[in-house]
Amino acid sequence: MRAFIFPGQGSQAVGMGKELAESSSTAREVFQEVDHALEQNLFKLMCEGPEDELTLTENAQPAIMANAIATLRVMEKEGGKSLEELCSFVAGHSLGEYTALCAAGAFDLTTTAQLLKLRGQSMQKAVPVGEGGMAALLGSDIKKASALANAASEGEVCTVANDNDPTQVVISGHMAAIERAIALVKEHGIKRGVLLPVSAPFHCSLMQPAAEAMEEALSEANIMPPSVPLFANVTADMVTDTDEIRRLLVAQVTGTVRWRESVLNLSEAGVEQFVEFGGKVLGGMIKRIDKEVEATSLISRNDIDAFLATV
Repeated sequence: MRAFIFPGQGSQAVGMGKELAESSSTAREVFQEVDHALEQNLFKLMCEGPEDELTLTENAQPAIMANAIATLRVMEKEGGKSLEELCSFVAGHSLGEYTALCAAGAFDLTTTAQLLKLRGQSMQKAVPVGEGGMAALLGSDIKKASALANAASEGEVCTVANDNDPTQVVISGHMAAIERAIALVKEHGIKRGVLLPVSAPFHCSLMQPAAEAMEEALSEANIMPPSVPLFANVTADMVTDTDEIRRLLVAQVTGTVRWRESVLNLSEAGVEQFVEFGGKVLGGMIKRIDKEVEATSLISRNDIDAFLATV
């Protein structure tokens, strides 16, 4: 059994999608549709930069999605097989959850691009720049990270944002609390705390204004039942019901991304191979979560051809 998975913010890079677009009209069509949906030349920004503009949340989120969907569509077209024939489940890390739903037909591409643009803008606006922050805790599991976050909060927000794998957890909240947490890592048996270069404190209660904006947008969005079940970030469990998907996407803005548990539950459901589209971030996490499963990344045309030769 196979799961198709989709990366989150941080996997953007200048030049993304360029080689694929040069070799495939299918990829070009995806990038053109996203540009049209957003009324901006996002693909030019993806190809040429500047990097600081591409890294802006409102650009990075739809760009990462577009790149992953283009990779998927090229694979489907070249292989002559649909997603449903090739995988049993989909999952995505944070914004990647929207990509996963688009891949499984729950959202059309235009809707996905517009929702992610709004999501990026809303998350950026929710907290003034400099007031919030995030830190990666290296050599930490969820238990140690939770204890550290509680100790550092001192009445401010400091909470687990991403439970990525058994050795890496990300915390989010008020900048002062995040800085206190970094100073306390050794006392909690954690190897290192690294302040992340993000513009807002994602996946914590400070994102409530963004959650409200997404709730309004998602209430008007057309959601179809996905063609294969999604393993959702906030529950680490499978979902197919459209009302539940809508509710979970809203909860995800302020909730913890339970990636480690999602991978374990997918593995328990019988998944033996995880295929990541448009990035190489999740594969490493997956191998640290479950050494028995296979993790493959599809980025280039060569990657796609190599994968199709095995299915």
